[in-house]
Amino acid sequence: MSVPSLFRRKPADVVDSSPADDMPLADAEVDAARPKGHTPSKKELGVETPKRASSNRRRAVEPAPANRREAYKKMREKQRAERAEASAGMRAGDERYLLARDRGPERLLVRNIVDARRTVGTWFFGGALVVLIGSSGAMPPAVRFVSNMLWAALALGVVVDSVLISRKVRRLVRERFPKTTQRMGSLYLYAITRSITFRRMRMPKPKVQIGDAV
Repeated sequence: MSVPSLFRRKPADVVDSSPADDMPLADAEVDAARPKGHTPSKKELGVETPKRASSNRRRAVEPAPANRREAYKKMREKQRAERAEASAGMRAGDERYLLARDRGPERLLVRNIVDARRTVGTWFFGGALVVLIGSSGAMPPAVRFVSNMLWAALALGVVVDSVLISRKVRRLVRERFPKTTQRMGSLYLYAITRSITFRRMRMPKPKVQIGDAV
């Protein structure tokens, strides 16, 4: 007599697994199975995404100096390059490289006022050298007299020119920078000092030509 198995499945519990269940769904059925509003990814569409080039590539690390002499040489080269950059920036009038006395829009205005005109002061040192030579005791009295007159004329010309420059500096600075904190006396001295310097030797370099409107 055979004992009926308690674990035998009933025919109704047996799931019919046909080969059709293992077949992939058609595209229309896949689209219907997706929820509304679903955006297919590039992977689902079969589009291959190109790899991006890494933008964070590390730069080649500079090798460490082999000895103290090489390290000192590299330090000197770096300092030389920094000084050259600072000098070029100062000549160009870059605010980052200017000295404290040259910074600010008021100082730029003063420089333009001086650079846009011919000044007697540019001839002051050359005339002083001529006067020094002509005033020596070995020169005839007539030459010494002319030298002294030239010296007096130069001194008077510098004084008059400095007064005219200072008046223009005061007028334009007050018009364009009514709330300036710069002292007028400091701006006057800055203008006069620049006016007695040869144009080619002025730092920062002039940005305006002689006769330009300021």
